[in-house]
Amino acid sequence: MSASAQPRDTSVNRSAGRTLDKAAAENFPVAPFFLPAAWRGDLMAVYGFARLVDDAGDGDLAGPAATAALLGVDGGPGTTPSAQSGPPTAQETAFRLALLDGLERDLDRVFETALHPGTADGPRHPLMRGLVPLVDRHGLTPEPFRRLIEANRVDQTTTRYASYDDLIGYCTLSADPVGRLVLAIAGVSTPERIELSDAVCSALQVVEHLQDVAEDLARGRIYLPTEDLDRFGVTEADLAAPTASGPVRELIAFEVHRARTLLDRGAPLVGTVRGRLRLLLAGFTAGGYAALAAVEDAGYDVLARQAKPDKRRLAAKAAAIFAKGR
Repeated sequence: MSASAQPRDTSVNRSAGRTLDKAAAENFPVAPFFLPAAWRGDLMAVYGFARLVDDAGDGDLAGPAATAALLGVDGGPGTTPSAQSGPPTAQETAFRLALLDGLERDLDRVFETALHPGTADGPRHPLMRGLVPLVDRHGLTPEPFRRLIEANRVDQTTTRYASYDDLIGYCTLSADPVGRLVLAIAGVSTPERIELSDAVCSALQVVEHLQDVAEDLARGRIYLPTEDLDRFGVTEADLAAPTASGPVRELIAFEVHRARTLLDRGAPLVGTVRGRLRLLLAGFTAGGYAALAAVEDAGYDVLARQAKPDKRRLAAKAAAIFAKGR
């Protein structure tokens, strides 16, 4: 590596570390202590990829210019994200899309390196390099990783969802691949488990959208279906208010019920596995239920503050789900 490249790579390494640190803020543990060390490393590698892609799509990268340079993406003056809140400019959107293209090219290098070690051009980003061992070890395919990148491309062009079915279609890109990767890493993928996992992951994504209504609106996005806004007489101005009005609370209560129904549908996944994987899946599922309970405890006012799950309630719910298998 040249002297000029070293500082840039160091900057990206620091940014990668901050990306992984975000795992502590998730609703559910990403790689809890009770898992085998190899599993924890693999799950953190998947999380690092997913978080990296999300941060690129949301304009939240700690060092966007350095990342762009590392990936060979044009990051000239005026193209990096601004510090101002609000929807991105057209120039910022173009930069985010270019970053996502650069990350997909780096994903290609991950699989080329896994298939042809020592001969292929290795991935450039440190979080991408972390994927190579688990791709090789578990025989993973590019498809779920590509879907996560595609979800973030959709975020650049689609800011409203007409129907609940449209929203769930987005979740098949943004959430379901993560569950499928967890099953693949554990070596327990079956069609039945994948179907149940998809329901859990889509539900968790919907729950996250309910927690982040105000934050998403600040980015110019609304993940509440337009048909539901119309049904409850809620306008975008209502969502921009400092606190939720009666109709907004009714709308959120309706969406909470929907999310819980979807989570109930997928929860039997826990009972199909044993041991520490069962505990992990119970934790994921309990995180969703605990977050929904937090929204309820806030009186469905998701605008005044973000509803965060109570850790004691989460632990109790995880224990119950682990015992019952759902």
